[in-house]
Amino acid sequence: MIIKTNWQTKKFEQLSLNQLYDVLKLRVDVFVVEQTCFYPDLDGEKDLLDRHPQTLHLLGYQAEQLVAYLRILPKGQNYPDNVSIGRVVTAPKARGGGLGHQLMIEGLTMCQQYFPNETIKISAQQHLKDYYQKHGFIQVSEMYLEDDIPHIAMLRE
Repeated sequence: MIIKTNWQTKKFEQLSLNQLYDVLKLRVDVFVVEQTCFYPDLDGEKDLLDRHPQTLHLLGYQAEQLVAYLRILPKGQNYPDNVSIGRVVTAPKARGGGLGHQLMIEGLTMCQQYFPNETIKISAQQHLKDYYQKHGFIQVSEMYLEDDIPHIAMLRE
């Protein structure tokens, strides 16, 4: 059964308190708890990535529940010369039906709309290389550890 996903793109100040809570809970549930990776998901005082005025938060809802999320950072935030997509996450209960691919397609569409013709750089978990390659990303670095998880840098022109 295919469940329709309602996509919303918002800047930080447009997020309701409930949306912000849901986003942070989903990120912590997956990146900290599920992946047992203890790291500070919230940005520090110097790196206001979530709150940057040009950062975009893409939220995917099914039946009023947040099931997918990613954030898009403008050039100069994560990388000096590239727009960046990060915090790509789907809820465990919503996996296996292609939602992750829908999420990436929506995210790339938002990149083109808000940051046209910009190269996108990501720091991808190495085991997701094939997933990102399906969306036009190519590996541009050797494996490196980020929070003790193997990652690779990837670019999409």
